[in-house]
Amino acid sequence: MTDYLDINRANWDDRAAAHAASAGYGVHRFADPAFLSHTVSFDRALLGDVSGLRGIHLQCHIGTDTVSLSRLGATMTGLDFSSKSLDEARRIAGLAGADVRFVQSDVYDAVAAAGDGYDLVYTGVGALCWLPDVRRWAATVAALLKPGGRLFIREGHPVLWSLDYDRRDGVLALEEPYFEMAEPQVYDEGGTYVDTEVAFSHNRTHEWNHGLGEIVTAVLEAGLTLTGLVEHTSVPWRALEGELMTDLGDGEWQLADRPERLPHTYTLQAVKRPV
Repeated sequence: MTDYLDINRANWDDRAAAHAASAGYGVHRFADPAFLSHTVSFDRALLGDVSGLRGIHLQCHIGTDTVSLSRLGATMTGLDFSSKSLDEARRIAGLAGADVRFVQSDVYDAVAAAGDGYDLVYTGVGALCWLPDVRRWAATVAALLKPGGRLFIREGHPVLWSLDYDRRDGVLALEEPYFEMAEPQVYDEGGTYVDTEVAFSHNRTHEWNHGLGEIVTAVLEAGLTLTGLVEHTSVPWRALEGELMTDLGDGEWQLADRPERLPHTYTLQAVKRPV
């Protein structure tokens, strides 16, 4: 199973600079001390006050959300397995004047790499699909948190990840596995989720879906208490091609026809129980 790390790391290393240069991430806007990433701006209503918290952002990529959480008053560590992504993250933190620590590590080795005793573990959209074992992820989250510390994650909904993305007839069809499987879904696709003219060399990925029940159960089994679970009818990228999605104008996209048919994303929050 270790080869999935090398395969996926090469994919993310290949795309880090293009992501940082894209209009979608708006990196240049971090020169404005009031600017926050769209993702963190969306999360604030449910995230609440994080000032004074010691937090770690798992799978932080180029660190725009990590820097944004720092701007809200948290003392942040960003963790990612891609060295090229962390090069961009450190550059962005410098541009923003943010004092953020960045650590290179696979998620499952986070405690050894970044320590424990955190008040907040934060994970953004598009992260869990790169991990083969959601129970091991939840156990890692619990090990990172101090008693009373909390988990916050907004993620793509497993129903969204299950759709047939090749259809162009407007029908929402489930094609990919909804539940976690032992073997990965293997893709070989050029391009990326931001607009760019860059041609990439490493296009193969190994990915896994995790059912919502599996995620919740993993969190509970790891010793956390669920404090919130909200399903959303929007997602922060154009998840489906053609005319299927409508741009809501605030960085979020929504199914154009009867969006209530599809859970686009969810926000899950949990607290580590006292020993």
